[in-house]
Amino acid sequence: MSAVDAVLSDLDADLSWERMLYQDLHRHPELSLNENRTAGIVEDQLTKFGYDVQRVGGTGVVGVLKNGSGPTVLARADMDALPVKEATGLPYSSTATATDADGRAVPVAHACGHDMHVTTLLGAAKKMADGKRSWSGTYVALFQPGEEVGRGAKAMIDDGLVRKIPKPDVALAQHVMPGPAGRIGTATGPILSAADSVKVVLYGKGAHGSMPHESVDPVVLAAFVVLRLQAIVSRELEPGTFAVVTVGALQAGTKANIIADRATLLLNLRTYDAAVRDKLVASIARIVKAECDASGSPKAPDIDYYEHYPLTSNSAQANDRVTAAFRRFFGQQAVYEQSPVTASEDFSAIPTAFGIPYTYWCIGGTDPAKYAAAVAHHTVERDIPSNHSTSFAPVIDPTLRIGTETQVVAALSYLANGP
Repeated sequence: MSAVDAVLSDLDADLSWERMLYQDLHRHPELSLNENRTAGIVEDQLTKFGYDVQRVGGTGVVGVLKNGSGPTVLARADMDALPVKEATGLPYSSTATATDADGRAVPVAHACGHDMHVTTLLGAAKKMADGKRSWSGTYVALFQPGEEVGRGAKAMIDDGLVRKIPKPDVALAQHVMPGPAGRIGTATGPILSAADSVKVVLYGKGAHGSMPHESVDPVVLAAFVVLRLQAIVSRELEPGTFAVVTVGALQAGTKANIIADRATLLLNLRTYDAAVRDKLVASIARIVKAECDASGSPKAPDIDYYEHYPLTSNSAQANDRVTAAFRRFFGQQAVYEQSPVTASEDFSAIPTAFGIPYTYWCIGGTDPAKYAAAVAHHTVERDIPSNHSTSFAPVIDPTLRIGTETQVVAALSYLANGP
């Protein structure tokens, strides 16, 4: 019997408590950096499994299981939910509400699958603890807060994560995505884009709506800026180079007959290459300043990069090793090459802080029959909810099993005693 088969033996018995735990977490989602109940459950479970457990970064939890000499593997799951009103109709749907950072009452739901991530990593943590005879080294189960706001990984690092746990040799992470459950997507190099949020304030001169000649109209200025920004990707980057520049919000004025004195733009950038990001940053500054000069703005614009998600770019060595292990266990047909996804997240900040390689993969969470029907009828975009949708929720079976197995298989590709 292989080490993987030995560790994963009797998984069916564990899936019963995993199902109950998953439904409980789904019913009780918590907003970013407020994952207190979830963190408490994770602490209790890891302690019960025999891990050395500590809080890091507020609601972050890390469990360390030492099992003799050998490599150290870190596996990470994110825990936070979203300010979304769930519309899945599931019997374990969330009806939770919370107060957000701005003091507003908002609905809360696990609309991105982080409840599945927590459950499958806890399931893997138990199997690793139960199967210690089959592997050697150290297994670190890390449960990260605040991924949805891009601050959770940094919070753990700022709280001394690097000095509080053994240095890993590799870091692992996975994400449940739309796609048939049972399929696993891996990739070398970029798999998730870097992302930046940008706030641009354009200054004008206010006036009565009937006297536009006395104003410097920030709405007109903003319109010119928005149009010029759209030309960065189409006219300043080499064809085929990936980048996204989105103006997600344009805010100005309060009344029809008042010309405001400022306008605010909120931008979002996505890139797979640091040099391309630098080009976008320089182009935005050039365009915004030039348009302000052309309009006669009385004050230079403010450009604030207030939120950044790092690029997730997998180590070739780590990805190849884990992918080979997946293909041995799940079969060649279950594993495919994942195209880069334009979504972003902050996991890579953790291995970067340690200076170690990492790999990140995707698992499908859609009922395979439903997904196949949607593909056959060309209705995937209409019928298969995406992450962050009010209707997104992974099918429990077989997603729980696959997610638990992938975590164990990946870890044992480094830690197993023998084949």
